[in-house]
Amino acid sequence: MLQVSNLSVARGGMTVLCGVDFSVDAGQILVLRGANGLGKTTLLRCIAGLQDPVEGQIIAPETVAYSGHADGLKGQMTVLENLAFWASIYRGPSPNVALDAYDLHRLADRAAANLSAGQKRRLGLARMQVSGCGLWVMDEPTVSLDAHNVALFRAALNQHVQNDGAAVITTHIDLELASAQLLDLTRFKARGPAGSSAFAEALE
Repeated sequence: MLQVSNLSVARGGMTVLCGVDFSVDAGQILVLRGANGLGKTTLLRCIAGLQDPVEGQIIAPETVAYSGHADGLKGQMTVLENLAFWASIYRGPSPNVALDAYDLHRLADRAAANLSAGQKRRLGLARMQVSGCGLWVMDEPTVSLDAHNVALFRAALNQHVQNDGAAVITTHIDLELASAQLLDLTRFKARGPAGSSAFAEALE
């Protein structure tokens, strides 16, 4: 499903990760860990095709579903209209699949702009359900979610991989995903010239 080989990525013109190697097969979840500023988001953006790596190779499906820090919603459109829009873009399943997964039926006719932060996050994650994409790439997906809705996300993610999907996510919390593999990116942290404290400080 995904193969990352000898990858180097940069943020603001400075290489932050070097020599990253991993693979994710259908039915697998990979959780990326590491300190703030290490380059996790930058790596995910490269996997999703939103940014070019400095060097190395990414072999991924032609279409990848990406969930970043922004929820990717159109505020003037309702919950249902947002899901229908993304389903049409991806030619994915019915929005009802996502409404069920994230308990959004009672909010279906509410404008996205009028949702709470947690509700917006649920809707943003529900976009993944209508994408039909085999690979989900998700950056801190549970931000703003309470315990109940974290459980809904966990169930949706587990269902995705049980259906031969795969996922790469970053998170600082334990999502209690029994099938997940963990990869600490710290060992791939780029090293500047010997004695360069400015380089080290720039990555903090």
